[in-house]
Amino acid sequence: MHTTSLQRFTRTLPAVVLWASVLALFLLAIIPIDSTAQLVVAAFFLLVMWYCRSLDGAEEPGQLPRLMIIFAGLFLTMRYLTWRAMYTLISDDWISVVAAMLLFAAEIYAVFLGLLGAACNASLLERRRLTVADLPAGTKLPSVDVMIPSYNEESSLLEVTLRAAVIMRYPANLLRVHLLDDGGTDQKLGDKDPEKAAAALQRRQELQALCARIGVQYHTRARNEHAKAGNINHALQETDGELVAVFDADHVPTIDFLDRTVPWMVRDQNVFLVQTPHFIVSPDPIDRNLLSSFRRMPAENDMFYHTMQKGLDFCDAAYFCGSAALLRRRQLDEVGGIAGDTITEDCETTLELHRRGYKSVYVAQPMVSGLAPETMADFIVQRMRWAQGMMQILLLKRPFVARGLSWEQRLGYMSCMAYWLFPFSRLIFVAAPVAYLIFGLAVYNALLIQIIAFAMPYLIGNYMISDVLYGRTRWPLISELYEIVQSVFLLQAIVKVFFNPREPSFVVTPKGMTLEKEFISPLARPFYIGSIILFLAFLGGLYRLETAPASRSLTVIVMIWNLINFLTVFGCLGAFVERRQRRSAARMPGYQKGSLMTETGETIGSCLIDDMSAGGADVVLDAAAKAPKPGERVVLTSFSPPLGRTVRLPCDLRSIHSAGNKVRLGVHFVLPDEQTARDAVALVFGDSDRWAYFLRRRLRPISFGMALGIVVSLVWRPTLHHIALLFRLAGIRHEFARLHGEA
Repeated sequence: MHTTSLQRFTRTLPAVVLWASVLALFLLAIIPIDSTAQLVVAAFFLLVMWYCRSLDGAEEPGQLPRLMIIFAGLFLTMRYLTWRAMYTLISDDWISVVAAMLLFAAEIYAVFLGLLGAACNASLLERRRLTVADLPAGTKLPSVDVMIPSYNEESSLLEVTLRAAVIMRYPANLLRVHLLDDGGTDQKLGDKDPEKAAAALQRRQELQALCARIGVQYHTRARNEHAKAGNINHALQETDGELVAVFDADHVPTIDFLDRTVPWMVRDQNVFLVQTPHFIVSPDPIDRNLLSSFRRMPAENDMFYHTMQKGLDFCDAAYFCGSAALLRRRQLDEVGGIAGDTITEDCETTLELHRRGYKSVYVAQPMVSGLAPETMADFIVQRMRWAQGMMQILLLKRPFVARGLSWEQRLGYMSCMAYWLFPFSRLIFVAAPVAYLIFGLAVYNALLIQIIAFAMPYLIGNYMISDVLYGRTRWPLISELYEIVQSVFLLQAIVKVFFNPREPSFVVTPKGMTLEKEFISPLARPFYIGSIILFLAFLGGLYRLETAPASRSLTVIVMIWNLINFLTVFGCLGAFVERRQRRSAARMPGYQKGSLMTETGETIGSCLIDDMSAGGADVVLDAAAKAPKPGERVVLTSFSPPLGRTVRLPCDLRSIHSAGNKVRLGVHFVLPDEQTARDAVALVFGDSDRWAYFLRRRLRPISFGMALGIVVSLVWRPTLHHIALLFRLAGIRHEFARLHGEA
């Protein structure tokens, strides 16, 4: 009994020390001091942060320098909020008071979200690489049902995912692959529109033939009820595997997916989920239209999958993300299958099982390759579903008071859900300087010296914390740009949830589309209006400089703030020029050596596979080699690491281009039989180490100045292109109207 009490005390001591330190820091932070003293204190803490940042271990989760940076930044934040609350919210004008309180509320939210992020990500759980070979000899492996839900995806896209699932490394007698077709249900076959009914029947027959050819079981159901959750639950009733792997239709698994995930289930029967990252191999619309930097900087979702999920895993709060995951059927059955009360059924299901005391595991190795939405409209639809679903869970499931969760799990869930309230704060931060410069509202009552003493250290400290926590996966200014683009559209969607939490319905995100011509997205209109308003605010600031000399210093600060907002909003215009996308199959970096031969077996030369897709590859051939002619049939040979052997892929030569002293060839795969088709899928999609290598190349930190330079250099050209295209379209409409009038 004494030993148990001692162990309990030992476990709780760190938490007691932590909260005591936070309390002491808070008491110290609320002591009122003047601006001069604050400058000295702030300079000291910034120096401490800078020194700790230079030490080894600053970027290592849980290490003392990292924690010191967080605590010093927390002190500066508390100093700032105390000063803001006590001295800057007073005004004789009630409208100014309301505006000031809205701005302060947005700042409180930003601080709250930052504290949740720091608490969840101060320590990350880096799990070791575990495979089936690491299990004790003679371990009985569980049976696995692989489920691939589908709604409206093309059969060519599904074909790749199904083949990749079939060739995963696992005992064949324990592996069954299932296509869950919600596009060919009885309900759709009985549609009142004859064309829609005929299309559904054609889809069902086409997919049934595809499944028979590949060796996959086809499933459909009577009615399209409860969207994806209902589709999976229906299939659960028709299958009996001990484990269930779920992949979206466009998420192509690597050969080692089960090899690296099943052992975590075998080792601990209380583990109900093994989640892996969603590795996206195509740029999203903002990247493709505006940044053009997919291979050079972290993707938007890298921060979640390569930082935040590790932090959630440390808190035992890593959650199911709808795909690229392995679940245990027995525990799913306890909660009635995949939950369906919200449109983010994945996170909702995880919450229910965490409440029952079951565990989740996050394996950070990228073992699927998926597609991003092609258009801005599809991108926004996807994010609206995520935002509304998380708000539904927040309001209906209330994880902050849910029984069965540890306090670490509560923090993890609240961090993920509170994030989606960012549209409120983002739009307030954009509107606040406009309220001052145009309408004269006193939204921020402070002198220049006070801003330098209190606000600037807070901003610098906040940047340093963000750099330490997310520097490799989130570049400064880039994420702000993404959030501004989404805020206008997500705000309305979130408000609807607060009024009626059960109203939102599941909407499938289209993938694998092609865009034949360039056009301006109709979603651009709010950014025209915003750019004009922010420009007028700048003119209003010039007017205030002349007419209100007593507040010139504050006006200059607010004008700089407004200028940053203008450049961000104006720069977003470039994201709404939807560029042509003629390839339905994304090109992925190859980093693979190979050789080319003629159809008769004559060697052409060695080559480097620069990039690959489901349909072909770009290869770089030495200029000394005798290049074949376009239209000729060649054979590409290359060693496939996941298969452990060399594969031979017949190809049609489509294009030849000079590349310095090299020759670049575009080849299209010709797949005469099922085995060759599987070899092609293994070569292109099967190697998880290739995805990991690609990630390591782009996950790197940069300074704020470099990020600013990148944004400015990348944004201005697409934005000017947007404006030029707008004028060109206006000219075309004018000419059409003139000709129509003459006719």
